[in-house]
Formats: sequence, C-alpha cells, structure tokens
Amino acid sequence: MRYTLLLALPLALFALAPVRGDERGSASAAVRARMQPFVDQGEISGAVTVVGRKDAIVTYEAIGLQNLETRTPMAKDTLFRIASMTKPITAIGILILADEGKLKVEDPVEKYLPEFHGQMVVVQRSPDMITLKKPARPITLRDLLTHTSGLPSDFRPGLTDLYIKRNHTLAEGVMAFSQRPLDFEPGSKWAYCNAGIDTLGHIIEVVSHQSYEDFLRTRIFQPLGMTATTFYPTDAQLGRAAVTYGKQNGKLVPTPNTIIGSPVGARYPVPAGGLYSTGADLAKLYQMMLNRGTLRSTRILSPEAVATMTKVQTGGLECGFVPGMSFGFGWAVVREPKGVTEMLSPGSYGHGGAFGTQGWLDPTQDLFVILLIQRTGLQNSDASPMRQALQEAAVAMLKK
Repeated sequence: MRYTLLLALPLALFALAPVRGDERGSASAAVRARMQPFVDQGEISGAVTVVGRKDAIVTYEAIGLQNLETRTPMAKDTLFRIASMTKPITAIGILILADEGKLKVEDPVEKYLPEFHGQMVVVQRSPDMITLKKPARPITLRDLLTHTSGLPSDFRPGLTDLYIKRNHTLAEGVMAFSQRPLDFEPGSKWAYCNAGIDTLGHIIEVVSHQSYEDFLRTRIFQPLGMTATTFYPTDAQLGRAAVTYGKQNGKLVPTPNTIIGSPVGARYPVPAGGLYSTGADLAKLYQMMLNRGTLRSTRILSPEAVATMTKVQTGGLECGFVPGMSFGFGWAVVREPKGVTEMLSPGSYGHGGAFGTQGWLDPTQDLFVILLIQRTGLQNSDASPMRQALQEAAVAMLKK
C-alpha cells in the first residue's frame, strides 16, 4: 500500500519545502536565458532542466521542441534516453545488497560468477601475438564499481553489436566478457568500462534471484515513485520520447538508435546505459541521495552506503573525462573543482550520458542539477558549455 501512495504523489508534493513563487519565477527566467541560446543556435532541439535542493524543486523547465519534424513542444514529462546516467543507478543496486549483507564490494567477482575464475592479464601485444600472465589478484566488485578492473572496454570479438541488436541475455553477454584477458592489472589504472557495469548488473541478478530490471524496479523505482523510468518503454511512453539528433552539414538530423539500439523486443537491458527517464523521476532519485538514502519516509540506502558511494575511491589515479575528477562507486566525484565543475564544491558527484544528458549533486551547497537533451556526436568538451551554463545559473540563483 505504501508504494501505491507514493506512485500517486504528484511532482509538486515531492518538493517538501516549496520555493516561493517569486523565487521560482526568477530562477526559471535565469535558466531559460542561459539555455535558450543553444536551441536558437541549432545545437539542440530542446531541453528539460531541473534545479533543486534536498527538500525542494527550485525550477523545472522545458524549452524548445521534442520533435523538430512534427514541431512537438518539449514537455516536462518528455522521456529521455539517459545512457550512462544509468551507471550510478546500477551501483545503487549493488550497495542495496551490500547494506543487506548479501555481498561485499571487496569480494572477488568470481565468488558470484564462477566464469571469471582463472582470468589472465595482457603483458604484451603485437600484431601476431599476445603474451598473457596470471594477474596479481582477481578482479573485485570494487574494481567494477570504480572502472579499475582491467576488463576490455570494447566487445570484440563476437559481440560488437551487443548494444545495437540487444538480442542476448545479460548472462550471455557477461559470460563473453569473462573470457577476455584483462587489459591491465586490477586496480592499477582507471579505464571507463561498460562491460564492468554490465557485469555488476548480472551480479545483482545472481544475488537477488530477480532479473536485474525487476530488482531496480521493485527496490528503487517503485519505492521512489519513479513511474516513468524503465529499460523497455511502452508504445505510449515512446510516443513522448525526445527524438535523438546529430549534426550534418550544420543542421540537426534524426539519429535514432545510435550507440544503443531500440528497446522494442530487446533482451539486453544495458546496465551501463539502457534507461529511459524524466526530469521528475531523476529529481526524486537525487533528492534521495542528498537526503543520505531517504526520500520522505522511504529508505533506499543507508547513510553509510551513500557516503561510501560518493567519496573518492580511486586514490590518485587519473580519472574521468574532464580535469579534477575522480571516481566513487558508480559516481564521478569532483576532487578539484575546475573548468566545467569550478562552480561546484569538492565532493560533488554525478554522471553524464552519451546523448548529452547530465546530472550533478553538490551536498555542500544542497544542490542538484539535471540537464536532459538528446544529441549524438557531442564529445565531453562539446557538451560542457551547456552543462556549465546550467550549473552556473543554478549556483547563482541559490546564492541570492
């Protein structure tokens, strides 16, 4: 019954301390002034943005168009492929099981997935030969959570189209990953790794005795009232999904099912990047994190798990795609604010996605910022001006 009540709560009620009307109007104008130029210049078709605190939504805006061809306006409930913003949510699933004593992040992966036993690490590569040796230690869940496992980041051979066709089960994909030699000694380097996060998804299945998708749905999405967040949208949901665009000859053109294939009939959920979500749903998740694992009376994680996930877990390793970054468990963590993160506090954390989406949380300033767009071909440096503009507007409005 509790879940039913949560699902019925409208967005206005999950902002526990509503922002004054004049403050919200000023904040909305500030966000629109910073984001509208990217629409006007043809960099994006439109965007949904949310700025909030742990107990309130400060501004929630939709600008531009959801579909350029039909001229459908962007709406606050537009659905977006959030791609790698899925990764921290998979990590939350692992920490839920750790809270319950069903696994430990220091455990070797082979404890739960025996197919990983006996992995080797590459010593030397040449066009004609690969030299392997036994690694100093087996990979652990910690290694997967921090992208330090050494698992290859590509899916060759045999599974190059795994994310496009999505015609294998998660167990089948992870079995294939386990048979690849490691690229480096576990824990010695940082290398962004989709296969590692997908492996965590299968560990959730093995430990929980549920499918990965059902575990996240029943243990995270339903309790938080994230009613639109899913790996497999219905036809009705797809009807309100933002079109993904790329740039050709200076113009936006549709680029559907790029990087990650259609969810229709898919078998592979892509724990590293397969979710669709909305601004309202992600706001609930981020409020839960800022409230140290709780949203209203619903606890998802222990305060200790939240603290562990969101602190630096990679030591002095060079991490991330922008300067000053490190990694926690599933989350990128700001070690030294600079460039696109200079307005955030040390210890802020978040993640982006391949289609330009971003979500960042700053516990020190009691702030979260969500940027939802759908653009392919944006390198991290290309996406940074949009992210930076929104973050600057958010921090400025909260300091007034």
